[in-house]
Amino acid sequence: MVLGRRPTTPFEKRLGYRFKKVDLLELALTHRSHANEQGSEENYERLELLGDAVLGLVAVEWLYARHPEMPEGDLSKLKAHLVSKVVLAPYAERIDLGSALRLGVGEERSGGRTKASLLADSLEAVFGAVYLDGGVEPARLAIRPMLEAGVEAPLGERPQALLEGDFKTRLQEFAQGRGWALPEYRLVGESGPDHIKVFHVECHLEGGWIGRGEGPSKKLAEQRAAADALAQLETSATIPPP
Repeated sequence: MVLGRRPTTPFEKRLGYRFKKVDLLELALTHRSHANEQGSEENYERLELLGDAVLGLVAVEWLYARHPEMPEGDLSKLKAHLVSKVVLAPYAERIDLGSALRLGVGEERSGGRTKASLLADSLEAVFGAVYLDGGVEPARLAIRPMLEAGVEAPLGERPQALLEGDFKTRLQEFAQGRGWALPEYRLVGESGPDHIKVFHVECHLEGGWIGRGEGPSKKLAEQRAAADALAQLETSATIPPP
């Protein structure tokens, strides 16, 4: 009997890569907590180390070609941002990595599928697994969408603030200081294929639309909508410094 081809998993479709060795994918998705419960030492931590190195190489290579005019110091800073948790975790959310993870009961109960540090670490493991399974070129293809998402914001903006909530917090404090209702964020549209979807969000304050933002995750789109709202308010009120 001739066996049929293994069906591509939903996560592989979102990642944009189909593994030849499915055990590598399973290992990349296995957290230490799950391995411990199974009496095994096999988890994604070794792949995470490899993936970190692969990610660093691909990021530097990509930046070097993309910014031929950029000096070494600036390249180094931008590379450090692109391989950091503030870029890795939102992209892991974007491809819904959390739903594919194999977690232990305790980690599951503590919200492990949405923890930024856990998502970032496991995404590095996935990149390492892609490299082992297919080589450098498939790893490049898997990593590049994340790099592109990570530099969507103009270089003059503070990328970490966009991801960590500065603008939403500042806008909320601004509203509370004036006795207004809290800002409301409305998802008004989505564009692009599932694995590289872009979310469009509007920020409403005091019953009216005031800011708009878009990004590879709803959270980032909301941050950009809040930043846009603050920019509009600055023309008529004093905004406290970040």
